[in-house]
Amino acid sequence: MLRATTARLAFRRVSLTATRGLKTLNIGLIPGDGIGKEVIPAGRQILEALPESDGLKFTFVDLIAGFENFKATGVALPDETVSILKSECDGALFGAVSSPSTRVAGYSSPIVALRKKMGLYANVRPVKSVGDDRPVDMVIVRENTEDLYVKEETIKTLEDGTKVAEAIKRITEKASYNIGKLAFELALQRGAARAGQPSLHPNGPIVTITHKSNVLSVTDGLFRETVRQVYEDNKEKFAGVAVQEQIVDSMVYRMFREPEIFDVVVAPNLYGDILSDGAAALVGSLGVIPSANVGDSFVIGEPCHGSAPDIEGKNIANPIATIRSTALMLEFMGYPIPAARIHKAVDEHMVEKRFATPDLGGSSTTTEVTNDIIKRL
Repeated sequence: MLRATTARLAFRRVSLTATRGLKTLNIGLIPGDGIGKEVIPAGRQILEALPESDGLKFTFVDLIAGFENFKATGVALPDETVSILKSECDGALFGAVSSPSTRVAGYSSPIVALRKKMGLYANVRPVKSVGDDRPVDMVIVRENTEDLYVKEETIKTLEDGTKVAEAIKRITEKASYNIGKLAFELALQRGAARAGQPSLHPNGPIVTITHKSNVLSVTDGLFRETVRQVYEDNKEKFAGVAVQEQIVDSMVYRMFREPEIFDVVVAPNLYGDILSDGAAALVGSLGVIPSANVGDSFVIGEPCHGSAPDIEGKNIANPIATIRSTALMLEFMGYPIPAARIHKAVDEHMVEKRFATPDLGGSSTTTEVTNDIIKRL
């Protein structure tokens, strides 16, 4: 059983059957743009360094996606990448994407498209402090497929010559129910892992529903009502889980004032994106925050940081978010033991603080941090 402060997530699915000897898992590697090409190799090295006693060995397939590929070929997410993921891979790691902040004709974020094509309806982002940092131990569960990220936008010019732009915010009962159910299940699992141990949440697991239904009463109202319905439909199963709500602006305020009160936070796509990136400031850097894009039959580990073109090629990108995302991928695939081994090695590395990349105030390289964590496996 893991320590309460490092309680991890466990996937509901174990689709791969254990056999005698080593189980081979084929992992798709999608570096994407920028520092993705430097941190995804760190994830691969970690998997290759796991001891045989964990019962796993790994093969890898290199796949293409990203803005750089779009500029070269006109395609951000090749059909072949999706096809190989679906037909050949047991899981995958995605690095980063350099999506431009201004409109580029024909371009759409490949990771957003990939989540939809692979049915990855949840983005799960644990945010946990280590050592003497401010006490934080929460998981942000973000709906991954809809909200404003459906990218249905229009712009028109009025008779007076001024322009009006509009965007569709889509919230469906089905997607909201799926994400709500996953949030409650994760809360139960985290609560069970903490049982009998010191914890920031001694009174049991908590799910906080985040929304803006005081203004967006139809769309956010549907999200709020549907997530609450998950609890009503499964009262016996989720009886030990406390349900709270936070208006999203209040959520931001309280998350920075008293982050220790939050356990599992569930939110629509846009709010979840903003909250999870903001939460990284509580524990030092986006470079240490992992995530997993989760569906019913597949998972893609993805560090939360961007492509960071300003440090590309300098060997100073923080690999910890990718390494932790690699562990999350294994957890959701049903392999908690090697995942726990990776988490423990990262935690020990961060407590010792011998090696730290510049984003954490150090001067170490990507290679040095990766090698130090590998030694601790």
